[in-house]
Amino acid sequence: MAKFKTTGTKGTHDSLDPMRTSFSSGKVIFEEGDLGLAMYVIESGEVEIHKRIGEEDRVLAVLGKGDFFGEMCMLEDDVPRSATVVALTDIEAVMIDRSAFTFILKHNPEITIRIMRKLVRRLRQTTQLLEEAVGHKVDIESSDVSNQSKATLDPNARLVEVTSGLVFPLAKNGETSVGRIDPVTGIHPDVDLTPVDGKRSISRRHARIRREENGTYSVIEDVGTMNGTFVKGVRLTAGKAHPVEAGDTVIFGTIQCRFELDPTQA
Repeated sequence: MAKFKTTGTKGTHDSLDPMRTSFSSGKVIFEEGDLGLAMYVIESGEVEIHKRIGEEDRVLAVLGKGDFFGEMCMLEDDVPRSATVVALTDIEAVMIDRSAFTFILKHNPEITIRIMRKLVRRLRQTTQLLEEAVGHKVDIESSDVSNQSKATLDPNARLVEVTSGLVFPLAKNGETSVGRIDPVTGIHPDVDLTPVDGKRSISRRHARIRREENGTYSVIEDVGTMNGTFVKGVRLTAGKAHPVEAGDTVIFGTIQCRFELDPTQA
């Protein structure tokens, strides 16, 4: 199992204050289908990871001291928990939110590698369970991950790159992803800043611009973004929405853009 060091980790910042929490034996820490806001690192005790497969409830793993769980919600937004976690014994754990998670990724690459290894193992386990269910081999590699539906564009809301004047329309509803095309995962952001990012300062999944229900807009920096996002000179905190208004300067990495919104949408 991948392990986290919860004390004495190289690169720990004085202001990074992990939130310690506890769960009594038998406590359901979270359930499959819940929305996640934090991951956990076990300091003492054990938990069981349960997954519903058809009508059967299966135990996928038993985790102990140094193991971590719930990390998927740190990497994807508004994605339900993929499994249920139950405390086998009394548990002491460190709860890590997105801001702390981003800090850890930037200052301890070893932990990033451990998370990647865990996700690879999880994919193999999921593939094995799927093959058992369908009765034959499943080729995950052949799935078309790049087949994504395109967002409907809003002619009244846009980003304009200041130096080149290139215009990048925003999605009419929901969120507009900003970043660079990732040929490895096949993910294409709604706003691809590759043509203006000669220094490659923008992360593959850098940020999102969200149209709120009341018609206003917010900018959200994605977890793991390396070179930062700024609105009117204010450095954003990963995962936290920051309001943006017509005429505001938004900087992604080293790319300076202007947020434009026609009066009819203001």
